Amino acid sequence: MPDYKEMYLTLFRATEQAINLLIAAQQTCEDMYVNASEDNLSALPSTPDAEEK
Repeated sequence: MPDYKEMYLTLFRATEQAINLLIAAQQTCEDMYVNASEDNLSALPSTPDAEEK
């Protein structure tokens, strides 16, 4: 019989690791944004397709 508790805990741990990885990446990007000089910031041109959606 499968050990459902161990299966659940394995999936839970992997999910927790994935969430923590995403949080760390977001925080890194936020730090990069805050510390960036304003000279590097520029608006991207809009495309006609984006306005239709």
